[in-house]
Amino acid sequence: MQKTKIRYICGSVLLLLMLSLPLLSPVQNYLSIPTEVKVNASEEVTPVFKNSNEAWTAFSSTNDNQIFYEFAGVPLKKTDLHAMKDIRLIPGGQSVGVELHTKGVLVVGHHLVKSEDEKRNSPGEDANVQVGDILLKGNGQELNSMEDLSSLVKESGEDGKAIELTIKRGKEMITTSLTPSYNNEEKEYQIGLYIRDSAAGIGTMTFYHPDSKKYGALGHVISDMDTKKPIEIHEGTIVKSHVTSIEKGSQGVPGEKKARFSIQNDRLGNITKNTPFGIFGELDGDMKNSAYPEGLPVGFSDQVEEGPAKILTVLNGDQMQSFDVEIVSNMPKKSPVTKGMIVKITDPDLLDKTGGIVQGMSGSPIIQNGKIIGAVTHVFVNDPTSGYGVHIEWMLQEAGIELYEDQQQAS
Repeated sequence: MQKTKIRYICGSVLLLLMLSLPLLSPVQNYLSIPTEVKVNASEEVTPVFKNSNEAWTAFSSTNDNQIFYEFAGVPLKKTDLHAMKDIRLIPGGQSVGVELHTKGVLVVGHHLVKSEDEKRNSPGEDANVQVGDILLKGNGQELNSMEDLSSLVKESGEDGKAIELTIKRGKEMITTSLTPSYNNEEKEYQIGLYIRDSAAGIGTMTFYHPDSKKYGALGHVISDMDTKKPIEIHEGTIVKSHVTSIEKGSQGVPGEKKARFSIQNDRLGNITKNTPFGIFGELDGDMKNSAYPEGLPVGFSDQVEEGPAKILTVLNGDQMQSFDVEIVSNMPKKSPVTKGMIVKITDPDLLDKTGGIVQGMSGSPIIQNGKIIGAVTHVFVNDPTSGYGVHIEWMLQEAGIELYEDQQQAS
C-alpha cells in the first residue's frame, strides 16, 4: 500500500514537471528557435531571442551557413541559413481586369436537343462527356474557341459523321465518339452541351519585378463559376480597371468591388499561368508606384511578425490607398501553402466602406517593416473583417523568379 502511494506521488510530480517544462523561459526559447531561416544576402543575421538574463549564446559556424545555440556552454540547437537574392519589387495595389481564354473548351452543362422525330436527347451526355471536361481536339483539330467547335459540329452534322473527341478529365486523357443531332426548332446541328471558352473578372495587382518584367496578382486561382474547377488557360490578358462602386460585406454575405475595364484599350500585359497562388505573366511596360518609387525588398515567411501591417488597394476609380491591418497568425512552411497567414482589417475607414475584405481585393499586397510579405487572398465568410494571406515567396516562385543566391539550394 505504501509503495503504491509512493509511486502515485512520484508519478504526479513527474507529470507536473512535464506539464510545467514548456512554461519555463529557457524551454520556450529553445522551442522558438527555427531549424532554418531565409535571409537576404545583404542582411545581418541576429539570434531569434534577446535575453541577457539567460545563459543562451549564439555563434556562427565557419562557413556562415549555420547558427549554433548553446545554453550554459552546452550546444543544443542549430539553425540552417539560406541566402536569398536581394530582390526588389514594385508593390501593386492597382485594380486590374482579367480575361482568360481556356485551353480547349470547357463543358459547363448539358441540355436536350429536340430532333426531327420529336425525341429529346443530349448527344454529349450520351457520349459520356461530363461537366468539367475540357474538349481539346475534334477529329484531330485543336479546339481553342466555341467557334472552332461550332464549325466542326456543323460540318460533321451535314456529313452525317461522328466527331472523335479528345478530352481532358482531371489528369486523365480520354476519347469518345459524339454524333450531333439536328435541332428542328433552331434549324442547326447541336451536341447538347453548354460550353465556355473564356472567363473575365477583377482583382488586385500584387507585385511587379522590374528586372524581369514579371508580375503576380490575385494570390489565388481563377476557377470557372459553374464547375468550380481551375481554368486551364490558352492565353490571357490583364488590363487596367476602374472601381465604380463597393458592395459592403457582412456576416455570411461577402462584399464585392465593381469595376469597368476595356480589353482592347487598357491592356497591361499577358497572363501565362493561372495557379493556386495567383495569375502570372509579363507586363508590356513598366509599372510605377509613387509611394514606393524604388520598390521594396522581400520579407520571407519566417521574417513575418504577428502584429501591425498595411495593405494597398483601390476603393474608388484608380486611386490606390494604404490601410492598416493586423497579422493575427503567421504559419510559415517549408513547402508552398496558399493560406500562410491570417489577416484582420483594423483600419476604421476601410471597415466603414467595405466591411472588411471583399471580392476584388484579392491580391492586395501586404507590407510590414518596410518589406512586401504577401497578399490578401480569401475572406472568412462568417467574419468579413478577417481572411487568409499568402506569403510572397510562393508567388515569386510561381512567377519563375529565382529566390536563392545559389539556386541549387531551392531543390
